[in-house]
Amino acid sequence: MKMIDKRIIPLAIGGLGIGTTEFTVMGLLPDIAKSLQISIPEAGHLISAYALGVVIGAPILIGYSVKFPPKKVLITLMLLFTLFNGLSAIAPDYGTMLIIRFMSGLPHGAFFGVGTVVAARMAGRGKEAFYISLMFTGLTIANLAMVPLVTYIGHIYHWRWYFAIVAIIGLFALLFLKLWLPVIESNQDTHFLEELKFLKNKQSWFVLMITAIGFGGLFTWFSYITPLMTIISGIKESQMAYVMMLAGGGMVVGNLVGGILSDRLSPEKTCALLLFLMMISLLGVFFLSEYRNISLVLTFLCGALSMSVAAPINIMMMKAAPKSEMMAAAFMQAGFNIANAMGAFFGGIPLEYGYAFNYPSLIGVGMTCIGLIISLRYKYLYGKESVEEEMETECISCDK
Repeated sequence: MKMIDKRIIPLAIGGLGIGTTEFTVMGLLPDIAKSLQISIPEAGHLISAYALGVVIGAPILIGYSVKFPPKKVLITLMLLFTLFNGLSAIAPDYGTMLIIRFMSGLPHGAFFGVGTVVAARMAGRGKEAFYISLMFTGLTIANLAMVPLVTYIGHIYHWRWYFAIVAIIGLFALLFLKLWLPVIESNQDTHFLEELKFLKNKQSWFVLMITAIGFGGLFTWFSYITPLMTIISGIKESQMAYVMMLAGGGMVVGNLVGGILSDRLSPEKTCALLLFLMMISLLGVFFLSEYRNISLVLTFLCGALSMSVAAPINIMMMKAAPKSEMMAAAFMQAGFNIANAMGAFFGGIPLEYGYAFNYPSLIGVGMTCIGLIISLRYKYLYGKESVEEEMETECISCDK
């Protein structure tokens, strides 16, 4: 069995840190609220501040860093990430914490934006999606292991240890970025406005819509997974940590499978297939969640599908914006955050009218169906280009 290319490991460690800081805070909100003497809804603004930082920081930081070597950019972004998470551990009050959490989110999207392009360049022809999925493995392992572990430490000792641990992960990422990430040439012939020209391309907007709407369908399920599992499926609240680990395990598997399928089938076919499977799985959640064992299986499947689309959809965006790959990849991070927000918002509508906690997934079916329709339209309009590229690759392989 061929060992994993060590050059990709620094990007995965960075993803581990980012995933840990982004998702652990949700489980520690009551602890943070009590310590800072604020309400839980006010503490929830720390999540919003981080997400706002992601959306704003991604295009701005990418726009002003494209002329520099990607290795230096990634090290700088991880340095900022480590610094602000370290400061979060010692923030004296709520106002300061709010500002620091916003600053912590700024390098998030830019790191994945640059990292996605670097991973694809290191991979070589035909392995791009798999290498991108390896980078996102850090994010999935965060959900599987680090988030439950750090949440436990934060509960038992103090929530400030959560940010300290994230900063330590950031230091490891910096070390391995310096040691193992290769030097890749920068694009000296571009500037901020030039990078944004990909937004004039309809193909790019197709991909962003697939991400925000189709992927948002799964967030209708994930946003309300705790009441769904405890009230509808009959899982004890004390067992929810294991349920979240089950979903995290699905994310790890789905992320890698999505990358492999994308390289073998083409990103367009893989994306459409995965959206179809998402729709079927969410239908299963709606109709079968009252059966505990089936509900647990669906939790693993939905977790797997939630990350399986990451690699193929990023490859699709890179193809749609060949001269603005890093900026386009950064916008994809904004797209995923919009998907998160849309899923939580639209999924909450049936709950406001008194419907049960399996109904958000029905809204998700509709959103995923729309994403599938857009994906099929995209494949019809632009899939031919991928077929031609595959034929070229096969011809090159034959010649060799």
